[in-house]
Amino acid sequence: MARRAPLSADLFPAGLPVYATVGRTASGRAWLDGLPATVRSVQEEWGLRLGAPLHGGSCSWVAPVELPDGGEAVLKVTWPHREAAGEAAALRAWDGDGAVRLLRHDRERYALLIERCTPGEELDDSTLPPAERLLLAAGLLRGLWAAPAPPDGALERVADVCGEWADTAEERMARLRPGYDPGLVRLGVRLLRELPATATREVVVHGDFNPGNVLSARRRPWLAIDPKPMVGDPGYDPWPLLEQIDDPFEHPDPRPVLRERFALVADALGEDPARLPAWAAARTVENALWCADHGDVPGGAEELEVAAVLASLAGL
Repeated sequence: MARRAPLSADLFPAGLPVYATVGRTASGRAWLDGLPATVRSVQEEWGLRLGAPLHGGSCSWVAPVELPDGGEAVLKVTWPHREAAGEAAALRAWDGDGAVRLLRHDRERYALLIERCTPGEELDDSTLPPAERLLLAAGLLRGLWAAPAPPDGALERVADVCGEWADTAEERMARLRPGYDPGLVRLGVRLLRELPATATREVVVHGDFNPGNVLSARRRPWLAIDPKPMVGDPGYDPWPLLEQIDDPFEHPDPRPVLRERFALVADALGEDPARLPAWAAARTVENALWCADHGDVPGGAEELEVAAVLASLAGL
């Protein structure tokens, strides 16, 4: 019989970010109400011994576990939503090349048993120089992008998702009238539609490749976690990494820093260096309108300032 810790309140502390985020919606509150029972059923069926839950996620409950054979893993139970639906399919496709391995999956309960990263240091906490961190992360992306895509329908397509974002950004701009530069918004919307259609190849993109989703590990020095995967233009992936490692916009002039880093990463990945800032501009415009729609018009304006710099670097 598996050794199990009781599902005490300590395993579902109110301070976990998932509670604040998911609890804002009716479906999220219903999922939270059933979460202890879901975790208990998965724990019993898979013979797991639970550790204290990990902090940091906004839509999932995550905890280290001990397997019946004494091995280590991580149990992740996610609020069922669109971006999480393809995680298992992508992890299977990657099969440990650049990302954690999937050990077990329950589709109905959105439960995943995955490889545990130890020591689990985040890439953005590493003391390595920024250029070294960018290059090692690019190595992970090369592995992810080399995997064959799952069967049709297993993952959403970048073109479809970005097309929806373009429509939504236009609707928000017209409805909210936030005072943003209309030409820059039109450019971002156009890029969201055109970039996926002009890709020279399609891969399984991670979808949220920020340095907090790259952890130090034993099997390989670094592994990616928490994808929001899609199939499409690889140029979609690098911007969160470039934006968040040694924030270029904290430098006196971000342009030369960004220019150098876009060139470095594009060369390491075999990508067109002009497409990476174009994708970054498109994603930043979309995020600006998301901010406005969530009551943060000034934050969206700051995002558009970033998008203007990115568009200039792309020659647009």
